[in-house]
Amino acid sequence: MMDRFAGQVVVVSGGADGCGAAAALRFAAEGAKVAILDVNEVKGKETAARIRATGGEVIFARTDVSLGADVHASIKSVISAWGRIDVLFNHAGKVIVKPFLDTTEADWNRMMAVNVNSMLHTSQAILPHMIKAGGGAIVNTTSISGLTASALEAAYCTSKGACIQLTRAIAVEFRDKGIRCNSVAPALIRTAHGTREAEELIALGQDWSDEDVARMQGRICEPEEVAAAVLFLASDDASFINGETLMVDNGQFSMT
Repeated sequence: MMDRFAGQVVVVSGGADGCGAAAALRFAAEGAKVAILDVNEVKGKETAARIRATGGEVIFARTDVSLGADVHASIKSVISAWGRIDVLFNHAGKVIVKPFLDTTEADWNRMMAVNVNSMLHTSQAILPHMIKAGGGAIVNTTSISGLTASALEAAYCTSKGACIQLTRAIAVEFRDKGIRCNSVAPALIRTAHGTREAEELIALGQDWSDEDVARMQGRICEPEEVAAAVLFLASDDASFINGETLMVDNGQFSMT
């Protein structure tokens, strides 16, 4: 295992489970102190315990990342404990599967609050500390659906497209402060989130069978494969990569 993040502090939003947990574990294994921000207290504490069991340093802060006050309070506690933040992995997100004409204003607003506003809150809370330190790296989770489109997921697709544009905007504005901002765009992943999404799409008549997934992306993506891409973009190995969206889809986007 490499040691690319020795001495660094990494914040992972949505780090309790799935790809966020996989990334938190990998960051810790590569030497980082890790702060997990998530509303899921049970899973968050479980992931934190797994990190401690391997000798890693971790903070779990129960946080509703859609709320600015919650995020700023959690980041204040991280700074109080460790004095700096070097990497932000914005992974928190959710999906609503629903026909567009049935999508309510509340559905739409919830998608934007969790998937987009959360990145606003975490980035605004952390960027001043990165600027003061002379640099840092941000990685955002978007989706292949932010570049293509999925039926019955208009709010989700729109929110993930916004994540891509926020990534670019932060990269351009803060490049000269030594800060890079990139995103990963996975296809379907073997997580509770991905399983539920597929089941709900199938229930509404979409073809998301194992055969269809195999046709689109070869096989299902594993959380650890997304985590590996995230760590690459956050590391000095990607020192001249900024404002980019890395497809983690086994060629699915290339076939569109």
